[in-house]
Amino acid sequence: MKRIQGAGVRRRTARGAAVAAAVLMGGMIPSAQAAPGVLEIDADLAYTCDLPSGEQPVKAGVRARVAEAVRAGHAVQPEDVVTEVTLPEGVVTELTAAGAATVSAETRLTVDLAQNGGHAEAEWVGAGAESAPVPETGGLTLNTSGGVPYVKPGAPGDLSFAAAGLSVVLTPRTAEGAPAEPRSLALECVLDADQGASLATVGVAADEEDGTGSEPSPSASLPGGTAEWGDTGRPEVGKRAEEPAAADAPPCVGDPDDPFNMVAYVTGYANVTKLDGATRFPVACGQITQGETRPDFSDPGYMHMYQDSTVVLDYQGKPQLPPAEGTFLTFGFMPTTATLEMTQIPPGTRDDGSLTPNVKSDLAIKMSDFSSRNTTVITLDLMLRLHDVEVNGVPLDVGDDCRTSKPFTLTLNGLGTYGADGVLDGYTLGQGGPVTGSVTLPPFSGCGVDEDLDNLFTASLSGSPGYVKQVQGAPCAAAQGDRAVCTPENQPVDVPKAAR
Repeated sequence: MKRIQGAGVRRRTARGAAVAAAVLMGGMIPSAQAAPGVLEIDADLAYTCDLPSGEQPVKAGVRARVAEAVRAGHAVQPEDVVTEVTLPEGVVTELTAAGAATVSAETRLTVDLAQNGGHAEAEWVGAGAESAPVPETGGLTLNTSGGVPYVKPGAPGDLSFAAAGLSVVLTPRTAEGAPAEPRSLALECVLDADQGASLATVGVAADEEDGTGSEPSPSASLPGGTAEWGDTGRPEVGKRAEEPAAADAPPCVGDPDDPFNMVAYVTGYANVTKLDGATRFPVACGQITQGETRPDFSDPGYMHMYQDSTVVLDYQGKPQLPPAEGTFLTFGFMPTTATLEMTQIPPGTRDDGSLTPNVKSDLAIKMSDFSSRNTTVITLDLMLRLHDVEVNGVPLDVGDDCRTSKPFTLTLNGLGTYGADGVLDGYTLGQGGPVTGSVTLPPFSGCGVDEDLDNLFTASLSGSPGYVKQVQGAPCAAAQGDRAVCTPENQPVDVPKAAR
């Protein structure tokens, strides 16, 4: 990578047809505005990073797009943010010595924001989409990307973006796909003293429509960032923008003080056999309490490792899935939509105060070659409630207590196999993957206000087992603090996508 002192910014405008249309409309319609230009951030930066073996030079390329100009009070959202980290041969040698064949990276770039003498900080976090092979010799370049916070200038005056500190977490894996030792390698990096830090400068004009004047005022809050007060206020840093896969992921926070606690995201589809259709349930959070592991040598040629654990759904402090919208055909032809609210009946409590296990795992290890087969059975007792129902676009008042007449059981099965080469295929509680099962809905009760609608939903939804497939992401054990699977907020990094 060629080193450039300071950061380059290339200027470009929106595409021709859109610009022409905007200019014409701007001349014809009062208050209409031409589409603003876009600044392309294209910076090559030099850092010095601390490693266990000593300091190493690391180069970082930062690519992004921001608006060329905005009005005060309007957000600036950096887009298409990519951080390209080039590791020197010394770092590659450390990875090779750890037995790494591939490596993935997470980057955290601190960006200094300055306007009218006020300062704030934002963090641009990125993760690699896939692992890169570790070369035998030479350096290694890794790309990361991700959503970053918006910035909202509260007053007129140029808003500048400048690079500051950089941290990189490398996650090495062996040729068999297993974690290398150490499981992660952290680099804390400082920008070289002779390195220009400027990334971009966005022009901020007074907002004529909402009356924002020329006198800047400090922001009331600064979620997601830290700041130093200047004499004339500071820009506001918003929350980190989410990638599409994580856009609907609810909070899922682990307990760093509980060594048996894990949290994991899960999502998937549930089929309704009568309707020949499927409902996608949004990303949900599961709070997992791992039980003790019990070895068993009674099966000749095998060692079994049994573990009983507990999972409880967690959505806004309640044991339920996030609400999902389902569409089905009542009587086979009438389109009906409803919000589905799936609530878990929490597991009971044992004499010692612990929850009754609802996750049973059996890892059977073949002693001749150490290949293994892991079977997991997850049992959830649930209730389904329907509300906000519309039939052919017309609201249907079903009341507040339209639900299955009794709890029903969903049993999910996961199968994971480890070959003699140590590569996992399938599902384990500790690494995630797909689980499948079926469920039979009971009759409905409590449906309707002015008339009894129980039979309507019972005939459309109840009975006949429906196929269920859920995908669990890799869990975060907050007490271990592994940044490869946990965010700094102790939430899972892995947000799975639903699969049929």
